[in-house]
Amino acid sequence: MKDYLVRAIAYNGQVRAFAARTTDTVGEAQRRHHTWPVVSAALGRTMTASVIMGAMLKGDDKISVKVQGNGPIGAIVVDTDAKGNVRGFVSNGQVHFDLNEQGKLDVRAGVGEEGTLTVVKDLGMKEMFSSQVPIVSGEIAEDFTYYYATSEQVPSSVGLGVLVNPDNTILAAGGFIIQLMPGCEESTIAALEQRLTTIEPVSKMIEKGLTPEEILEAVLGKESDVQILSTMPVQFQCDCSKERYSRALVGLGAKELEEMIEEEGQIETQCHFCLETYDFTQEELQSLVDEIKSFVH
Repeated sequence: MKDYLVRAIAYNGQVRAFAARTTDTVGEAQRRHHTWPVVSAALGRTMTASVIMGAMLKGDDKISVKVQGNGPIGAIVVDTDAKGNVRGFVSNGQVHFDLNEQGKLDVRAGVGEEGTLTVVKDLGMKEMFSSQVPIVSGEIAEDFTYYYATSEQVPSSVGLGVLVNPDNTILAAGGFIIQLMPGCEESTIAALEQRLTTIEPVSKMIEKGLTPEEILEAVLGKESDVQILSTMPVQFQCDCSKERYSRALVGLGAKELEEMIEEEGQIETQCHFCLETYDFTQEELQSLVDEIKSFVH
């Protein structure tokens, strides 16, 4: 099964719901960044929540999410769009903790219990929309739930999970976001709350082979009448390029580039998100300097 997400409504439109399988996507991030299990779980949960959040966007809209806790992982940074493309990186990928009291990966210890969750939306307007909330648990799902309740005033339930193999590769990853629409009836809320206390972890559902559609049915129940509106592939994808890095170098100015040429001759740049490297020879750097000077004159 390939990674994808579904958008749905349930309870006659009183609830909107999203679910995603992200096993390969999180696996690609783990492969590129060589993250250890606790970090893979933290990054994977953040990527899953972010790509579902992206599914709520339209067209060329984009979202950047940053989880900055006081734990040893440091910052978790994820970019996503409305088309199921997502990329992410962490400050420190090699962090280890023993399993917590529940026998699970101790994501809270890695992320930290204090810090911020920042969401920046690029909706194609003049200014970005930025919102920041405090970290309330460090487990990621609860932090996104709190974000929706406080920043977007949308009562939501967020479930995220990542299972890691003994060799550090990703066994299963995915998640769901359930949101109450305005005018949602008390009986619907009560039924949802009851179900959410009894469901098994979403990572276990994916390990068992449940599809995103089946996850929503498991979470919401058959009586909720889940109606799938659309599906969309999900993948790790980075939009970095040598051209983009050359523009960034031009932004440094001629003087700084000339100093680079003098001190190093050539330089290597690396993308934080995918770790691709782009080499610039002395001739290429000089060409950028010439471009800047011709523009100035």
